Amino acid sequence: MDKLRVLITREQIAAKVAQMGERITADFAGESLVLIGVLKGATIFLADLARQIKLDTTFDFIAVSSYGSGKRQSGVRLLRDVDRSVEGRNIMLVEDILDTGLTLTYLMNMLQAHRPKSLKIAALLDKISRRTEPIDGDYVGFTIADEFVVGYGLDFAERYRNLPDICVLESNSETG
Repeated sequence: MDKLRVLITREQIAAKVAQMGERITADFAGESLVLIGVLKGATIFLADLARQIKLDTTFDFIAVSSYGSGKRQSGVRLLRDVDRSVEGRNIMLVEDILDTGLTLTYLMNMLQAHRPKSLKIAALLDKISRRTEPIDGDYVGFTIADEFVVGYGLDFAERYRNLPDICVLESNSETG
């Protein structure tokens, strides 16, 4: 049986997402914004963040697959691109966790090729200690240690996404 330890409570998440929404609203005042969620992990964060942004906002989604041997990620492959043109639009790439930076670097480069007006990153979690690519989030909720986390959209083998808190998965040796 997996052992879970609450790292960030639903109340802490709600307060931080509200702060992030206020800041994004202020930074893009008078502008429209396209939120692009990275499937599947960012869906809950995107939904909550969108409700805190007081701007003309639309959604789109993108999906990628990481590949490599074992736990070492060596590349990213696009599975689903955006549905509409983002040229000349303000884009906010919404991600659950900024980890090595490989996925977000790939997505930022891909989206820059579409010539948006602006392109920013909103990440709920940031594991700076794991970064291998020189990339930072523009709007970051929480910086966390190098622990395997689940809940609030984050999963382990598609489980635990529905947990309202962010928890550390402590007892499974595969997550280590």
